[in-house]
Amino acid sequence: MDKNRAKRNRQLGEQIIKSLKQRNMEGYYAETKEEALKIALDIIPKGASCAWGGAKSVAEIGLKDAVLEGDYKAYNREAAPNPQEKRAIELTSFDVDFFLTGTNALSMDGEMVNIDGFGNRVAAIAYGPRNVLVIAGMNKVVKTLEDAWKRARNEAAPINSQRFELSTPCNKTGMCYDCKSADTICCQFLVTRFSKVPNRIKVILVNDNLGF
Repeated sequence: MDKNRAKRNRQLGEQIIKSLKQRNMEGYYAETKEEALKIALDIIPKGASCAWGGAKSVAEIGLKDAVLEGDYKAYNREAAPNPQEKRAIELTSFDVDFFLTGTNALSMDGEMVNIDGFGNRVAAIAYGPRNVLVIAGMNKVVKTLEDAWKRARNEAAPINSQRFELSTPCNKTGMCYDCKSADTICCQFLVTRFSKVPNRIKVILVNDNLGF
């Protein structure tokens, strides 16, 4: 990455970490995906139970593979042989030591916005798992909460709809239409502005473009 952009990202990261601390959340900054993985594995103790939703950022830094191959108790819904067992894993995920996820957008003031289709990801962020570990590329950072809403709805959601080849207006145009399509993935909206349990939510900011 260009050194000037990297410098700017580092400066923004320092500000966001301070904002997260004021909101009872922990923040970390990593210059590379490799460094982000090391920080994550330093945070997650050996033997911890871990689960995740469909977070692409978690996979992109190698964390999903590291948990699956390491000394951890992984609940991997993607390996479920049928819908019933997938649901059982998703329900078990609410009582794990660490839920691993990305975020659709993060404001400079430390507020996260996430949109979900079935709701399992936003539900786990809000309540259940003892720790939530968020992997966020600096491409997810915006200035205000209003900007975070715009990014989540007009960038993250349309790209995810296109990724899953859904029959939604945004799949065809790349723009949000606030649709009520049966295929919509914009069913549940979550703003995380404070962690009632101190440091339950931990955010690793990565000097890279991750996820959508």
